[in-house]
Amino acid sequence: MVPDAKGIPWTSRIGGKQFVDYDRNIVVKNEGNSSGDISGSQHSILTMDKAISDLEIKLMASRAEHETIQKDPTMSEGVKNIESILKRNYFMVIGINTAFSSRKRRDSVRATWMPQAEKRKKLEEEKGIIIRFVIGHSSTSGGILDKAIEAEEKVHGDFLRLQHVEGYLELSAKTKTYFATAVSWWDAEFYVKVDDDIHVNLATLGVALARHRKKPRVYIGCMKSGPVLARKGVKYHEPEYWKFGEVGNKYFRHATGQLYAISKDLATYIFINQKLVQLLNEALVLVVRCMCSNRSSNFIYLLVPPVIIVMLCLRNLLHKYANEDVSLGAWFIGLDVEHVDDRRLCCGTPPDCEWKAQAGNICAASFDWRCSGICRSVERIVEVHERCGEDKNALWSANFVQTMRTSS
Repeated sequence: MVPDAKGIPWTSRIGGKQFVDYDRNIVVKNEGNSSGDISGSQHSILTMDKAISDLEIKLMASRAEHETIQKDPTMSEGVKNIESILKRNYFMVIGINTAFSSRKRRDSVRATWMPQAEKRKKLEEEKGIIIRFVIGHSSTSGGILDKAIEAEEKVHGDFLRLQHVEGYLELSAKTKTYFATAVSWWDAEFYVKVDDDIHVNLATLGVALARHRKKPRVYIGCMKSGPVLARKGVKYHEPEYWKFGEVGNKYFRHATGQLYAISKDLATYIFINQKLVQLLNEALVLVVRCMCSNRSSNFIYLLVPPVIIVMLCLRNLLHKYANEDVSLGAWFIGLDVEHVDDRRLCCGTPPDCEWKAQAGNICAASFDWRCSGICRSVERIVEVHERCGEDKNALWSANFVQTMRTSS
């Protein structure tokens, strides 16, 4: 979404009435009959026009509310310190994609590279790093699967619940919802997506991202261009294979799905486009309400067809392909985005990451390509952590925190 250029008038003439918009301010001139029924039309236009700009306010309010509740459920201290909460800037938000059936994987991550309890709180406060397991809801709301996650959350407090129905074929939608939700809750420089069956060295990941913090639109990961699989029944089959040319062609360059990071501007772009359809729904409701009121005019009836057409065209503004990493890469095509190929984010498991560590090249993430994660991760991630993990003090002494900033 590109904002209108300010100061440039926009005019339209409908039914003898001239509408002039200077810097998004509506002026109405009735060259024909004078009547009061234009007030309903003007109100609808102003409301629709203002909706997009309100997103930024909602973004800030959502973050403030979330952090206030986290700091003090009674909200007394949060209200007193609301100004400081609004100014808080984090370094990175790490969302670990997980499923209802992955309790053992989550526990193995908690036992290795993810700080727990007071250390995780210290990580947030001192280093500006948020880590959460990301999961939606089951198709049966409030069922046994949701209750199990709620019980686990009471013990660990390390989940980010999404307004999303879980399902393997819905990973692209989950990824979109994750970034939109994370950027609305936390104001960070980077937003990271990680799978729950890979090993991560947080300090090395932080140093890798910190190198790109001055770039407004950056997309970081291990860039690849795999084959587009047209044959049905195979893993990673792409139903829309025909869009990529002849059979046997490859995808455009995109980051592999085990771990990737995007800057705040790109996460905000996803958030805005995620919310656009919702705004169009609200606009249509406003138009219908005006049509049903006594103040409705011919202009209101003229608004209905274009609003419906736009809604039909933009139902899935950010198109979702079968594979979520391909979908994310597709969302940035056509944007002025810098793609960063960092191979430290996709090392192999021992001996590969171990040899690199011994040579002084610590890996940020390790996994097995053939398994799209660590093969038998629950049993092997401890070994990977012991042989390829960074020094236990590396995170707390990492220098990327020295350039952390608080918005003024």
